[in-house]
Amino acid sequence: MTKLKKSEFRPNDFVVYPAHGVGKIMSIEEQEVAGLTLELFVISFEKDKMTLRVPTNRAVDVGMRSLSTPDIVDKALATLRGKARVKRAMWSRRAQEYEQKINSGDLLAIAEVVRDLHRADDQREQSYSERQLYEAALERLTREVAAVSGVDEAGAQRQVGDVLEARAA
Repeated sequence: MTKLKKSEFRPNDFVVYPAHGVGKIMSIEEQEVAGLTLELFVISFEKDKMTLRVPTNRAVDVGMRSLSTPDIVDKALATLRGKARVKRAMWSRRAQEYEQKINSGDLLAIAEVVRDLHRADDQREQSYSERQLYEAALERLTREVAAVSGVDEAGAQRQVGDVLEARAA
């Protein structure tokens, strides 16, 4: 992976922070911490009503990245069309793997989680923890699809939903 220069991220850019999904850089500020002056990205996650401050020199190390390209979004949607791949491992181990994929910030990995946990209406009910992971992955996916496609979140949800419905048909 190439090292990004901090200057590649600017105020008003949308970025993906692995543990929280899509956020917007509001500003770059300096703050004194323990006698050191740190330059920080101030990132707003409006949907979660949360602000995160990330040292500019650590942004890439923690996995912060620019939005995916439209090409990657297309690949993620194509991943949704695929057949679910559910390992025969115990649920706790699979849940852990799904959680890691969601928090990786990798759009294709998140799409795999959505694909694997999606249930058509005629399939068995999801457990509570399965539904929680599915909804977390679906939200991350639709937020990034919305940001990349320039549509609102409802439009992105329809787009993703249409792909999942078509697969079930």
